[in-house]
Amino acid sequence: MPAFVRTSGLRSTPIRPAVVRERAEKMLAALKLESAELSILLCDDPTIHALNRDFRHKDKPTDVLAFAMREGEGGDLAGGILGDVVVSLDTARRQAAERGHAIASEITFLLAHGLLHLVGYDHRNDAEERVMNAETSKLVDVALGRTPPPEACGEMVEERGKRTRRGKKPAKKSQSKR
Repeated sequence: MPAFVRTSGLRSTPIRPAVVRERAEKMLAALKLESAELSILLCDDPTIHALNRDFRHKDKPTDVLAFAMREGEGGDLAGGILGDVVVSLDTARRQAAERGHAIASEITFLLAHGLLHLVGYDHRNDAEERVMNAETSKLVDVALGRTPPPEACGEMVEERGKRTRRGKKPAKKSQSKR
């Protein structure tokens, strides 16, 4: 099943949804999740602010949210549906400017970060954050064609199988760090 990309609250996008979909599908393949269905929403700050407030009780916008379908009560009923990744292009634009790189790179980074949350990664402490940042970088490299998938993500797939799920339906949010 493919990745689906929608937009909300945007007059224009700095990256075509088809490019986001292609990058997401490369990441899914690297994780050996080619048959999983992934939904991606590219939105503005007011949209992600509302989602962050309603589902995480944090009354502010954020860069990325991940809603895992395979976790928590009823997660075993999700079938091939992996979940949803929501990326604020407003926040991505600001972060890209602060970090001195292209917004398309920031969006790809946030997509990889959110996808890893969907498969059980988190960054509650420094050790988890180091692992998650390294795995995010691997997925970004695969998505951008810098590294072939088997070489980049073989360890990631094995490691993913060892991770325990937290069981939180609205999966984690991140003010991602690099």
